[in-house]
Amino acid sequence: MAWFAKIESGIVDKSTFDHYVPAHIEYVKQLNQRGYQAKSGYWNRRGGGMLIFQAESMQEAEAIVQQDPLVLNRCVTYDLYEWCLVVED
Repeated sequence: MAWFAKIESGIVDKSTFDHYVPAHIEYVKQLNQRGYQAKSGYWNRRGGGMLIFQAESMQEAEAIVQQDPLVLNRCVTYDLYEWCLVVED
C-alpha cells in the first residue's frame, strides 16, 4: 500500500471545528482497525493539520478523505498527496 497525506486548512470558527474533532478521532481509530495505519495531528499554529494513512490507490485515498467528518461537515479544505517515501526502516 502507498502512503497518502491530506494537508488541511480550517475554514470554520474554533468552536464549530472542535465540535467535530471527536468524530474525526473516532474515524481515524476506525481506519486503523481496518489496517490503514492512519495518524492525525495539527500544526502548532492554529488553523490546519495533516492526516497520513496508507491506501491502495489515489482513488481509495480520496474516498477515505471524503468520509472524514471534518470534510463531511465542511470544516476544512485540503490537498491530497501520495507521499513517496525515500527512507524507510
